[in-house]
Amino acid sequence: MPVPAPRQGDTLAAGETRATATPAAPATGSGRPAVPAPGAAPDSRPGPSRPPEAPGPLTLLVIEDDPEEAFSVPDRLDTGGRRVRLRTARNLTEAERLLTDDVDCILLDLALDVRHAGEELDTLRQVLRLAPGHAVLVLTRQADAERGAEAVRVGAQDYLFRDELDGRVLGRAIRYAVERKRADAAQRQLTESRLRGQENRRLERGLLPKPLLEGSELRFAARYRPGRSRALLGGDFYDTVRTPDGTVHAMIGDVCGHGPDEAALGVLLRIAWRSLTLAGLCGDQLLSTLQKVLENERPSEEIFATLCTVDIAPDGRRAGLCLAGHPAPLVARDGQPTRLLPAESGGPALGVLTRARWPRRQVELGGVWSLMMYTDGLIEGRVGEGRRRLGQEGMTEVINALRGRGLDGEELLDAAMAEVRELNGGELTDDVAVLLLDRDRERGRP
Repeated sequence: MPVPAPRQGDTLAAGETRATATPAAPATGSGRPAVPAPGAAPDSRPGPSRPPEAPGPLTLLVIEDDPEEAFSVPDRLDTGGRRVRLRTARNLTEAERLLTDDVDCILLDLALDVRHAGEELDTLRQVLRLAPGHAVLVLTRQADAERGAEAVRVGAQDYLFRDELDGRVLGRAIRYAVERKRADAAQRQLTESRLRGQENRRLERGLLPKPLLEGSELRFAARYRPGRSRALLGGDFYDTVRTPDGTVHAMIGDVCGHGPDEAALGVLLRIAWRSLTLAGLCGDQLLSTLQKVLENERPSEEIFATLCTVDIAPDGRRAGLCLAGHPAPLVARDGQPTRLLPAESGGPALGVLTRARWPRRQVELGGVWSLMMYTDGLIEGRVGEGRRRLGQEGMTEVINALRGRGLDGEELLDAAMAEVRELNGGELTDDVAVLLLDRDRERGRP
């Protein structure tokens, strides 16, 4: 079949031709196209739906340098109805010039490798380096079948025998090579994405806190749920450590926003808090130092963080409370309903005022108690279909109801998270962190 001339406005690069198959026109029984008779009424029946637009042409780059052994691409390529544009290059320099983004497949004659390469399949390796995203077919003689198989092992999609080359074989090979290359690329991207996801999850799990409470009689429980989809960390953070003097220090905080930058800043503040606490800092001195860390590490001056810190005396009966723009904790003393700790003496969020102060308030806990610290993601969920938020008072009622059912510890946190989601009518959109410390018996009592 002759190669058709380019249509008006359809240009080809140097060395480029086009092979195509001409579709047959619809015919009547006489073999002529069906044409309505003059004056005939148009067919009122609904016609067939418009066929989908045909896919664009395939572009094949042929690399062949020996005029005596040059071959012509066969007619009637089996490419599923897609036109094939041909480009020819005599060497890698020409191939690099003709290798544009619209090239779908490269056909390399391995005889070129024998004539010019000092190393077996070196030319093929150069082509693969030159065009890592393109499908590559190699052409060899039937006597060199093992060499063709080795070319596939090196990276080609398939090999063809020069002696058996025809339109059907070449057309199908081009189609299969292009689709196989696309499938390989998609599989590689999927694998890389899974590996990155696994690495991120391992990293995030490693950044979640491990409470240091060895030697303490307090029970610890926590729940954490980031607002970002498919994430393990958000802008919320918490930690608990016991210092050598027997004091238990607990902290919970919230960096504004819940993206990856906020998560990284939250991890940094948590680690800084643990380091400063173990170094002996407490109260206003600790929070002032944390504010300096935040001011130096935040990506913009608009970023701030709220914080709540509690230091529980070695005897477990008293605690010091500092609030930096954060919701006050809930406390349930022995035989009494759950209540909010006072928040009147709290200070501003970290990063808002340069010379702020955060007073430390003394709180009596008693012999048996439960202390719950949380971020605002837990209380900002909606109640029903209206615009009303749960709020601190609503959260207090929820916890009282759950404790009335005899729940505490891990069960209490699970039930509280489930209840808040149910009231909200679905998952909460903000990060949520909850920390629970219990002292279920007074020292010296059974």
